[in-house]
Amino acid sequence: MIIQGTRVPLKGWQQAAVAVGSAVGALLDPRRADLIGALGETTGKPAFERVLERMKRSPEGREVLSERPRVVSSQVAHAWDLPENTFGAAYARFMGSRNFSPDDRPPVRFIETDELAYVATRAREVHDFWHALFGLHTNLIGESALKVIEFHQMYLPMCLMSVVGGTVRFNEKQRKLFFQHYFPWANTAGMKCTDLMCVYYEKHFDEDLEDVRRNWGIIPAPAAP
Repeated sequence: MIIQGTRVPLKGWQQAAVAVGSAVGALLDPRRADLIGALGETTGKPAFERVLERMKRSPEGREVLSERPRVVSSQVAHAWDLPENTFGAAYARFMGSRNFSPDDRPPVRFIETDELAYVATRAREVHDFWHALFGLHTNLIGESALKVIEFHQMYLPMCLMSVVGGTVRFNEKQRKLFFQHYFPWANTAGMKCTDLMCVYYEKHFDEDLEDVRRNWGIIPAPAAP
């Protein structure tokens, strides 16, 4: 499957300009998924290349690269019909409780090769799977904690920038809660779990949520004090 969308080839200085503009815009409005995505694409090529090589070395990762599944409504709608104890149902509950759609992710625009564009797309689309697996909220603290995990998994500069941008917007109580409670957990959780970019999530939808967490070394987020 070719990743469709308007791909924009950029020269070096253009990439730098888009990266700086996206970083400033995302800091001002962290809800702008398009700006966060552009920042990841323009600063993350070496990281995506390393992820691609890891996927090629993993049997399940190679299967993902070969079949190129997409996390879009037409391919994941069956998750809503699965028993409530399953991973697929947990993902469906996460999406439904927030009125999210799998089709809302912005397309990859600034990565030229189709293979790397798919890796970047996959990284973007499995984000909500990780929310469900780790039991993280979509508030500023939850998103910042997940970015710590994503950094350990992919070493994307954008993840660190997002954490810095998020913590700048914390009030004093949130900052204390994040650094004393969630940041240490996210560091451990991100390092101890399996290589999450090499997982073919859709083929595990019908498995028990706690079983897949154990199998993948997932440490769920601690309850807030």
